[in-house]
Amino acid sequence: MQVLHFIFGVFGNATALFLFLAPTITFRRIIRSKSTEQFSGIPYVMTLLNCLLSAWYGLPFVSKHNLLVSTINGAGAVIESIYVLIFIWYASRKEKAKIIGLFTLVLAVFCAVALISLLALHGNPRKLFCGLAATIFSIIMYASPLSIMRLVMKTKSVEFMPFFLSLFVFLCGTSWFVFGLLGRDAFIAIPNGFGCGLGFIQLILYCIYRNNKGCGETKNSTADETVEMEHEKQANAEVAQDEHV
Repeated sequence: MQVLHFIFGVFGNATALFLFLAPTITFRRIIRSKSTEQFSGIPYVMTLLNCLLSAWYGLPFVSKHNLLVSTINGAGAVIESIYVLIFIWYASRKEKAKIIGLFTLVLAVFCAVALISLLALHGNPRKLFCGLAATIFSIIMYASPLSIMRLVMKTKSVEFMPFFLSLFVFLCGTSWFVFGLLGRDAFIAIPNGFGCGLGFIQLILYCIYRNNKGCGETKNSTADETVEMEHEKQANAEVAQDEHV
C-alpha cells in the first residue's frame, strides 16, 4: 500500500509539473509582444495561493506522509510567482495595480493561515484548518476551465481547449485523487476527485467536437464577409443615389 501511495505521488508530481509549465507558451507571447494583451493574470495569482497552501499542508508538522504534496506545490509556487511577476511587468497600469493588489492579498491570506496554524493550533486542529484552506482553493483552481468548457459547448469548437492540457488535468487529478484515497486523506482526495471529473468531461467534449477546431475561425470569417457585403451594398446604394440626384 505504501509503495502504491508513493508511486501515485511521483506520477502526480510529474503530471502537475506539466500543468504548471503549460502557460509558458502564453508568457513567451507576452514577452515577445511586451504586452499582456487580453490575457488575465487572476488565474496565475489564484494558482499561486493554491500552491502555497497545498505545500504548507503537505509539510510533516501539519500532515504526515504528504511530503510529495509539498515538493510539487513548492515548485509550482516558484513557477507561478515567475508568471505573476512577468505579468505585472508587462501589464497596463490599470491591470498592473489590480494584479499587485490581488498578489498582496494572496500573500496576506497565506501568511495568516501559516501563522494561525503555527501559533494557535496543534495536532489534528492544525491539519483540519490547513486542509480546509487548501481544499477550497484547489477546487477553485480546478474550476477555472469551466468558462472554457462552456465556450466549447456554445461554439461546438475545441479551438481554445488544447487536448494535452485537458489530458494532464485529468491525469493530475486522477493521480492525486488515488494518492489521497490510499493515504486516507480527504483533503487531498476530495478536490482532486473534483479535478479528475472535470478533466474527464473536458476529454469527452474534445472527442465530441474534435473535428471542429476551426469552427470559430470559420464563423468569424463568415461574419467578416457578411459585414463587407453590407458595406459594399451600402456604398453602391449611395453611389446610385448620387447619380440619380
